[in-house]
Amino acid sequence: MSTSRGIRNCNPLNIRRNETKWQGLRQEQTDSAFFQFVSMPYGYRAAIKTLVTYYNKYGLKTIREIVSRWAPPSENHTENYIDIVAERTGILSDAEIDICDADAMVAIVSAMSFVENGEEANENEIRQGYLLARVSSLTFPI
Repeated sequence: MSTSRGIRNCNPLNIRRNETKWQGLRQEQTDSAFFQFVSMPYGYRAAIKTLVTYYNKYGLKTIREIVSRWAPPSENHTENYIDIVAERTGILSDAEIDICDADAMVAIVSAMSFVENGEEANENEIRQGYLLARVSSLTFPI
């Protein structure tokens, strides 16, 4: 079985390339569509920072709202994605998420990584990414 693009790129939630200068980017970006990070924790950091931005800037506070923006129906089976994340986390799709709850955030990112890559995420790498995001941001209220 081949390794998924998200895993190869250390970008487990498949963040598309844009003008953002993320911490932990590989010096050479050889994937024309998606960012490539030096390690999985930096890929998870970027994903978590993006979810925090969705929460704080855009008011997206539920799995349904977050996934609908992350994986829009024009490109994905969004309802299926929402259902899988809700089921794997045990969080109702329309329940408000507490972004200060590390366990909830790790569970959500783990479930999203599973949908994106088709394999279980390494929880320790997600927690490292969560800590990197927390330490580096004044807008992450934890």
